[in-house]
Amino acid sequence: MDKYLAVLISAHFIADFLLQPDGLVQLKKRPPYLFFHGAVHALTAYLALQNWFAWQVPLIVFLVHISIDYIKQAKTGGDESAKVFLIDQAAHIASLIILVLILQNFSLNLDFAGQGYEVIITIAAFSVVVIGSGFYVGKFMKEIIENNNLSLKGLENGGKLIGQLERLLILVLIFINQPVGIGFLVAAKSILRFEESKDHQVAEYVIIGTLLSFTLAIVFSITATWVMSL
Repeated sequence: MDKYLAVLISAHFIADFLLQPDGLVQLKKRPPYLFFHGAVHALTAYLALQNWFAWQVPLIVFLVHISIDYIKQAKTGGDESAKVFLIDQAAHIASLIILVLILQNFSLNLDFAGQGYEVIITIAAFSVVVIGSGFYVGKFMKEIIENNNLSLKGLENGGKLIGQLERLLILVLIFINQPVGIGFLVAAKSILRFEESKDHQVAEYVIIGTLLSFTLAIVFSITATWVMSL
């Protein structure tokens, strides 16, 4: 059951982060795009689980996912804050856990018998560490900018790209069992950001963003290595 749940959650991360373009996030306010997004989740779950005759689970994933997203859209109007993002992801993960527990009560065989378990977990880890964490960090830091009227200069999407690259490096370092390299990454970023530290507000902004990004990357990367060992 552990592997089955891990694959089901991995499929969610892959579909929600890796297979969901930025433009689709806003388009989901319209039913056709919401149904399309739900179908992507269902298909991803179906392909990941590789239980070709069990169409019921992907169907339930489709129905539950679009229901949660519809409620979120109705409550927020599509304006998703960092807090709403966390609640939304927690609701999706909780729904998958509940689904597996219900299936277990029916004495169904929930052992993952498919191929490529480690590949699925690795793709999911990339999705949540590099892309998903970036969504949360971006929303969180945007609120800090707005609340403090900060004026930041830089390349368009430069911070986003830097964050993705640093989290990717952390993921790779943990996967190859070289976590000490993260210390050198922190040191290198501190040197490159030295001039910005002269502005107190900007320095605090950079520190908060860096620590949040690094923390999420480390936690999810370690979790992925543990899940891979199941």
